[in-house]
Amino acid sequence: MKVLVTGGAGFIGSHVVRALLAEGHEVTVLDNLFTGSLDHIPLSEVHSWVMDIRGTRARREIEFSRFDAIVHLAGQTMVDMSLKDPYYDADENLMGTVNILEAARKSGVGRIVMASTAAVYGDVAQSRLPLVEETPLLPPSFYGFTKMAVEHYLSLYYRNYGLPYVVLRFANVYGERQGDKGEGGVISIFAKRIAKGQGITIFGDGEQTRDFIYAGDVAGGILAALKTENVNTEYNLATQTETSLNQLIHLFAEVAGRDIEPEYADARKGDIRRSMLANGKAKAGLGWEPKVSLKEGLANTYEYFARK
Repeated sequence: MKVLVTGGAGFIGSHVVRALLAEGHEVTVLDNLFTGSLDHIPLSEVHSWVMDIRGTRARREIEFSRFDAIVHLAGQTMVDMSLKDPYYDADENLMGTVNILEAARKSGVGRIVMASTAAVYGDVAQSRLPLVEETPLLPPSFYGFTKMAVEHYLSLYYRNYGLPYVVLRFANVYGERQGDKGEGGVISIFAKRIAKGQGITIFGDGEQTRDFIYAGDVAGGILAALKTENVNTEYNLATQTETSLNQLIHLFAEVAGRDIEPEYADARKGDIRRSMLANGKAKAGLGWEPKVSLKEGLANTYEYFARK
């Protein structure tokens, strides 16, 4: 299969590229390198385009290349950035995606696999956890809102132009090669500082929770989405496990083999208090399930940053 991975030099993209190559696919990476790095991918094994998803050049290259599928990971991924600069968030996530979709429909791409997020659900009542895909979407941030809007664009592109799609709503992704930005960035921030013997800060009381999922498991979900017959719908990629930041620190202490005493600061505006996603639909529709435990994934991540 001939596959384009937008954002392929980024954190999640680098895991996806490796998984695609391991299965023998022909891979092209499109990345503007704003947060990604060509050092993250095996350049000798892929075609690499350094360009922006919003540009005319990207659209023309995609139309000319006629891919079998596109894995669309590129975009703005930070809640706080979307609140500071809503225009930038919309330009990246909405207009950038529409540019990719236009190229896809005009060149007969067989499928789009789109990275969405748990942020589309918003801060919901505890009684609704774990969140299923049918949960009403009420994002509190512009980031969550633009991702929700992109999901609607995909549905309309299918209804109007017949472009098949799969939306994957990621829980909080973490792992090797992660930067400090994005939804799962707390783990990379902690891992780097702990590896250097530095202190860490928790924003809030530490009882806020997330559903942390290892990037290798997300890559496996994306590969499953490229193959499934159950398309034109949304799936959560999650562990269906709720972990507080205080619990996360305890696991990091076990991995690092030393006590860790965090400092606490005021909670950040726009952050969701609790989050856990149901993964039953992905198990049934994609034949996928997470394989890496949080402790094992933290160990992989910590050891990666300890070597840096």
